Amino acid sequence: MITLSGKIGIVFGVANQRSIAWAIARAWAQAGARLAFTYQNERLRPEVEELVATLGPETPLLACDVTKDEEIAGVFAELQRRFGKLHLLLHSVAFAPKDALEGQFLNTTREAFRIAHEVSAYSLVALARAAAPLMTDGGSIITLSYIGSQRVIPNYNVMGAAKASLEACVRYLAYDLGPRRIRVNCISAGPVNTLAARGIAGFAKILKHYESHAPLKRNVQPDDLASVGLFLASDGAAAITGQVIYVDCGYQIMGV
Repeated sequence: MITLSGKIGIVFGVANQRSIAWAIARAWAQAGARLAFTYQNERLRPEVEELVATLGPETPLLACDVTKDEEIAGVFAELQRRFGKLHLLLHSVAFAPKDALEGQFLNTTREAFRIAHEVSAYSLVALARAAAPLMTDGGSIITLSYIGSQRVIPNYNVMGAAKASLEACVRYLAYDLGPRRIRVNCISAGPVNTLAARGIAGFAKILKHYESHAPLKRNVQPDDLASVGLFLASDGAAAITGQVIYVDCGYQIMGV
């Protein structure tokens, strides 16, 4: 049985109970980790607040727009004040303007490209830089990607480019942070019916395609991702860093 007793973690990207970040966070909490959470804005706060309350009244919930350096600094200053150190960080943050997730990638605007990369990829760099000074005992940083980073998924468009950038960031961060015993890994998840996924045109067809073509003949479930997120956070993954781990019922191996 995996234990995270004594570990302290911060979770970025919970939007609602369907979020992959929430599935992983629950697994961490059940394994004994003490957690803090962030929310992006006041519109999302009530639902995240309700979920976080189920983990106990002393679980911190902090505002953080990852495009604002001062808010990132504020979050980690509060973690320093409350806990003094950090062991785990989950980055489940991605965004692109809706019109950039429709039609042809060719028509991606400069602004949509900038936003997608800043929110979905650079934010990992910014959070890792802020977290590293608190990870004095080493740590595990985990982010989430999708196969659209490597292959063309119609309508995924600029998010595919942003996720490819994110995966490159994982490798470079793993190299930089390795001497501090901080591991950085990425879970490339199969399609899950989350709030973000529903913004992709044709998502229902993607789910059906995976179910019929993946070797396991099913779609990935949040608990599948939670189990891998728990392992990567644990000491059992002490020698794993800089990796993109596919959790997609085997779809990634298929040629047709």
